[in-house]
Amino acid sequence: MADIALYRKYRPQTFDEVLGQEAVVRVLTASIKNHSIAHAYIFSGSRGTGKTSIARIFAREIGTGANDIVEIDAASNTGVENIRELNDSVNTLPFESPYKVYILDEAHMLSKFAWNALLKTLEEPPKHVVFILATTESEKIPETILSRCQLFSFRKPSQKILKQVVETIAKKEKYAIDGAAADLVALLGDGSFRDAESILQKVMSASKDKKITIGEVESVTGAPKSAHVNDFIRAIDEQDLTLGLGAVGKAADADIDMLVYFKLILEKMRAVMLIRNSKEAADRLASEFAEADFTFLSALAAKKDSAVNSGSLLALLSHYDMAARAYIPALPLELALAKIIAK
Repeated sequence: MADIALYRKYRPQTFDEVLGQEAVVRVLTASIKNHSIAHAYIFSGSRGTGKTSIARIFAREIGTGANDIVEIDAASNTGVENIRELNDSVNTLPFESPYKVYILDEAHMLSKFAWNALLKTLEEPPKHVVFILATTESEKIPETILSRCQLFSFRKPSQKILKQVVETIAKKEKYAIDGAAADLVALLGDGSFRDAESILQKVMSASKDKKITIGEVESVTGAPKSAHVNDFIRAIDEQDLTLGLGAVGKAADADIDMLVYFKLILEKMRAVMLIRNSKEAADRLASEFAEADFTFLSALAAKKDSAVNSGSLLALLSHYDMAARAYIPALPLELALAKIIAK
């Protein structure tokens, strides 16, 4: 595998290659087709959602050559002097293009004085200049700036899309990856293309035979082992509080991220409900879980009186939001378990 980072190697180069941002792409392509290019845009969204990649694609699509695309890391150039230099440069005509495009990454990091210095240019920009401000925290951008830009909100890609990307890249890199392993990498990516691809690269680097299993992903990333997740679910089925608390304790002792552990439990509980009620879903899920896991989930789904049902799933969901901010990370899961078994 090449040393180049996968997220750089497989960064989309055209709008057709962009996944998960259909609304943004649709509006931008329409504006290009209609020759209605704005002078300033704000691309807002969490990390790894494709803001900078789409900014570069947009710049190329409006005919801007590499010499006329200027990328600035606002986190490292926060001061008013940096923006004054930028303001001076915008008056210089493009080298070879109809536009000069300035991409300011992490734009929310600019100081108050830097924003004031940029405001005048945004109010009366030269006709050949386009600004694209990329940010993960649009609420930190002054209203006077927001009102002068077109705002595009970037959504986190779904786990399904991330899994598709993971499987596609693995195939291109000549690695075989189990469906369950790809699903776990996608979940750990937490809505970020960059994070999912970085995790995949880490797992690939540790693989000896170019065959990636869910066990390898668990080992390399420190993700919860299937046994810890299954024991928790089994505890609900058997109404065994000791078994469930023991599973949570083992996960905590292994220094596992409780939010990830919670997500995997929810994913498997949902799978039980789907297998129980839909043959089509069962056929699809058979390829998404390891064989032993699917057998376990199918056995639970076949039990008509199992406590692993929509009610227990709802009880877990009601405690999930607490997990991200709990002082004791395991506590929301323990409370949910106690509530389910008490019933």
